[in-house]
Amino acid sequence: MTAIPSRSSPLIPRLPPSPSTLFAAKAAKGLTFAELSKELGRDEVAVAAIFYGQAQASEVDIRKLSEVLEIPHAQLNEQLSGFPDRGHTVDMPPREPLIYRLFEIVQNYGYAYKAVLNEKFGDGIMSAIAFTTKVDKEMDEQGNAWAVITLRGKWLPYSRF
Repeated sequence: MTAIPSRSSPLIPRLPPSPSTLFAAKAAKGLTFAELSKELGRDEVAVAAIFYGQAQASEVDIRKLSEVLEIPHAQLNEQLSGFPDRGHTVDMPPREPLIYRLFEIVQNYGYAYKAVLNEKFGDGIMSAIAFTTKVDKEMDEQGNAWAVITLRGKWLPYSRF
């Protein structure tokens, strides 16, 4: 299963050239992001972010992806070198249902998160740069699957000036 949208998706023109290359090779190999993450030594969300052009790929990432996915190194190096241009993939509000639900969580609980975080840490923000995230799957006693998303960001207190 691939995570790249269909060719008719409005997301396609917003993506750099690398996603088409990477997703086609991933599908041909039948690999998951979890399997690729083990090869790269990175979290599966970080690997997926590279696929969408939302995270910077290191030379080691490029070399390993080239080897595992059997994509010429020169081609991947050309497509993945440089700095990502983040933030262009999602409309606001999002229209893709799963992404919309994540947005909806922030709409519904954003101020509650803010209040609890401010009580615990003081006036500041959670970094999305000094940041890690992971996705886990839990099963309950009835056999229902639960998505567990962990967001871990460095706390950045506001400075006085």
